[in-house]
Amino acid sequence: MLWCWLLAGSAALLALGSLHGERRRAAYVKSRLSKNAGTLPPATVIVPVKGEDQGLRENLAALAALDYPDYELIVAAQSAADIPAGVLPRRAKVVLAHGGSPEASEKVQNLAAAVAAARRSSTIYAFADSDARVTAGWLRALAAPLEEPDVGASTGYRWFTPEPAGLWSLLRAVWDGAAFGLLGPGDNPFAWGGAMAIRREVFFAAGVPECWRTAISDDYALSDAVHRAGLRIAFAPGALAPSPEPITARRFFAWSRRQLLLTRVYSPALWRAALAAHVVYCGGMAAALALWVHGSAAAPWLLAAQLLPGMTKGLLRARRARAALPSQADWFRRWGWTHMLLTPVATWLWLAALLSSVFGTSIEWRGRRYRLQRRIDRHSTIS
Repeated sequence: MLWCWLLAGSAALLALGSLHGERRRAAYVKSRLSKNAGTLPPATVIVPVKGEDQGLRENLAALAALDYPDYELIVAAQSAADIPAGVLPRRAKVVLAHGGSPEASEKVQNLAAAVAAARRSSTIYAFADSDARVTAGWLRALAAPLEEPDVGASTGYRWFTPEPAGLWSLLRAVWDGAAFGLLGPGDNPFAWGGAMAIRREVFFAAGVPECWRTAISDDYALSDAVHRAGLRIAFAPGALAPSPEPITARRFFAWSRRQLLLTRVYSPALWRAALAAHVVYCGGMAAALALWVHGSAAAPWLLAAQLLPGMTKGLLRARRARAALPSQADWFRRWGWTHMLLTPVATWLWLAALLSSVFGTSIEWRGRRYRLQRRIDRHSTIS
């Protein structure tokens, strides 16, 4: 049983080590949320639409009512048929891409067409998703880090606040919260496409349009371009976007596999690190349980040493999210505890999703199938 002790002990050490940096993340979020935005340059907010999403009309209305002095809102789609009747706010400008690219995804084509149609006075491009309901300060939060000289892009993230809050919807919220936990001070590994912003001059100087010509994932392509330009991605906690969409078990497994298959292809180092960590975590849990079954008195304590750090991290993530989303205080009062108690289950779901993404080179997204292929352009820098 030596291997059980080694595996369980390694998992406990890894779990304890994963708490490193949580205090710094909390301080960063508190500091960012307390700062008032400086200059607020003209901006263009772009949201792609492909059919109906739960609460789509309200989601678009929130984007049309941002607390920001000068911005335009562009709703982008492949065709007019992709925009359901009665959902467009009055101030929205509609841009239709009409397809034509055999390599880029529909979403990327829509975004590229919207950028091309954006007003020339805008110096910031901000991107949103149609299934999230942003807060009034969302754009201010994204614009603030772009004032810093070494920041190429800013990013928020989503926080699932499912209604109704069924088991699988809550498990997805906890599962996805782990990725939110990666974001903090300094450079961040990715920008999330549902809440990211970039200055216009950086967008073109870093070569984002060229990267998008053959991209399936808009945010991974933009993140790569920013990092290759020698710039960092800043986390903007005030741009956290709540998403009330529920999900079934079947849809959860398809959705989580798609997320990690995209990560495996477009951010392989991040995917490999996640796979290695979850193999150790889950293997350690199984080893501790095996020792417990064989009568080891120390096994329960070893299992607790593995579980409690992860559960603590889940609780801390929920606290940071609640601080960024005061409008969702009622949801957090009712369901915030799940981010602690369901974390061990979510850890196994992460392993299942990672293993399911080991093979495969295609995804289905909004009714279309895409073949994934990573293309690395030449290195570029911005001075």
